[in-house]
Amino acid sequence: MKTNSITKVMTKNVVCVSPDQDILDVKHIYEKKEFHHHIPVVENDKLVGMVSLLDFMYHISGAGMRDDNAVYKTLKVKDIMTPNPFYMTSEANIEEVANILTEGNYHAVPILENDKVVGIVSTADIIKHFLQEA
Repeated sequence: MKTNSITKVMTKNVVCVSPDQDILDVKHIYEKKEFHHHIPVVENDKLVGMVSLLDFMYHISGAGMRDDNAVYKTLKVKDIMTPNPFYMTSEANIEEVANILTEGNYHAVPILENDKVVGIVSTADIIKHFLQEA
């Protein structure tokens, strides 16, 4: 492994969801402590989308005024996800991912190896890395 490999800073054992899951499952994931705010959506072991906390909150706005169970069981992950998300491979280095995140278009980047999600890197992960290096 290269010393500046993205695999050094990425979160491994990534929690993923499938497009057909209820967004209630997404709610439960977001309720966990210290969870990344981006969830890869995987179908047949392939990355097909991403769900951000913003996507989630936007689609359930007003849920408190309705029956929460109905909202969470009516919408599916595929209804709120961003399809065809940007990703990088485990061959990327920390600086390459940092540069992508610095552009501001993404706040997390899924890391793929042989087309499978093996990690995710957030802006916070990159900041922590550079703070430790300082």
